[in-house]
Amino acid sequence: RERLKETVRLRLREFDVGDRFSHLPLRKASVLLPLMIRAGKLHLLLTVRSMQLRRSPGEVCFPGGKSEAADKDEIDTALREAQEEVGLEPEKVEVICRLMPGIDKMNHLVTPVVGFIEHTFQATPNPDEVSDVFVVPLEYFIRPLNHKTLPYKSPSGSLSWMHCFMYEDQERKRSYRIWGLTAHFAVFLALVIFGKRPTFEVDYDLDNLISSAEKNFMNLYASLSERKKSNL
Repeated sequence: RERLKETVRLRLREFDVGDRFSHLPLRKASVLLPLMIRAGKLHLLLTVRSMQLRRSPGEVCFPGGKSEAADKDEIDTALREAQEEVGLEPEKVEVICRLMPGIDKMNHLVTPVVGFIEHTFQATPNPDEVSDVFVVPLEYFIRPLNHKTLPYKSPSGSLSWMHCFMYEDQERKRSYRIWGLTAHFAVFLALVIFGKRPTFEVDYDLDNLISSAEKNFMNLYASLSERKKSNL
């Protein structure tokens, strides 16, 4: 287990963006990508949003939310939100890095924060925010049994494609639809850690993953800025 963790730490630190994008003039949000090792394999913890929520009720996502004034940085936001949503105490998370951010449909700059948690962690979901918590083997996001791409309009207004996974949880006899920015972050995390070609097409140059991910993000940000200017 420790050897696997150390390999993952080294891979992820190569992709750590730190606070390089924190200066961008967008409202900020963060999500925590909680990694755990179960039966010698990496797994990701995800949540299902409460049906009571106004925005995206019932959708699968990572623990996270909008930045608050008291948060020192994106890591603080992700850890605070994870504690509020699933009872994960910040000191029980070994934060490894911040990966390339994304932009959600509300035009928030969303930073994914990756951290290890214990495989024994028992979530206590806040029912106002979270209706379910489950784990998925990380490798599913490069070798899925059920994946398709869906057309969608990006925040910049351009037509793009998004990943959509259907994950069948055999233990719990439930299926989960994982798509949008959540799927985008999960795929990128799996590409970084495994360094393998997925069984489906992705928008990256896999031989230059860091630079192509940054180029994709900066193109998205630039087209969003242009659209904002044209709306003024």
